[in-house]
Amino acid sequence: MNVTTYEAIVENGQVKLPESVRLPEHALVYVLLPDLEKSRTIHIRSPRLKHPEQAAEFVMVVTEEKPDATV
Repeated sequence: MNVTTYEAIVENGQVKLPESVRLPEHALVYVLLPDLEKSRTIHIRSPRLKHPEQAAEFVMVVTEEKPDATV
């Protein structure tokens, strides 16, 4: 595979090559980004039950305690 390198810039989300560069329609290109800091994406996953039919066993019960006047 032969490789040719061109320098380009991104404007409004589009890669802009110099006007002198002409590429054929539907040409396969690769975009390399030197010295670009990639931000890490953090995925927070919620727990899953191995047996979803057991979900009814995990119903939350909320109880209110009355304030203790002697404290």
